[in-house]
Amino acid sequence: MKISGVDIRPGNIIEYEGGLWRAVKIQHTQPGKGGAYMQVELKNVMDGRKTNVRFRSSETVERVRLDTKDFQFLFAEGDQLTFMDKENYDQVQLPRDLLGDAAEFLQDGMDVLMETYEDKPISVQLPDQVEATIVEADAVVKGQTASSSYKPAVLDNGVRILVPPHIASGTRIVVDVYEREYVRRAD
Repeated sequence: MKISGVDIRPGNIIEYEGGLWRAVKIQHTQPGKGGAYMQVELKNVMDGRKTNVRFRSSETVERVRLDTKDFQFLFAEGDQLTFMDKENYDQVQLPRDLLGDAAEFLQDGMDVLMETYEDKPISVQLPDQVEATIVEADAVVKGQTASSSYKPAVLDNGVRILVPPHIASGTRIVVDVYEREYVRRAD
């Protein structure tokens, strides 16, 4: 579907110079002299390269629609992750680096959303928040104010995050996968 260059929004996937690019940031600029344009930061969905492009209102780009499907994470074997299509039970193996840092939060049986373009997996989205157990937490230093003092802790998947002082080892917490932040205690 063709759209005007100034109609690009963050999150849109466009075809640009023979590749698929995701719009990360946009800035609409209207200079005093000349026509308005949209400054767009693009990230290549295949290899992660970034570029900045200026689109004028007269230019059109091809907006790509990705198909989304529900998959379930089965297991990791080396650098390969195996997912199962929840409809037809087909299995797909993907490289770990396709998920980036979020791969550390994968749990057996976790439901994920896979985006595909022409039946080729482009990205895998995990739930925004997952439960994890604290395996190691620093002791609280007496005299610290409780308002904004957080202490380092290690989760059962090896990820280091900051938690409030009252959280101890063995506590189940909810963690934001993409921000890598403590959200709350798990119920």
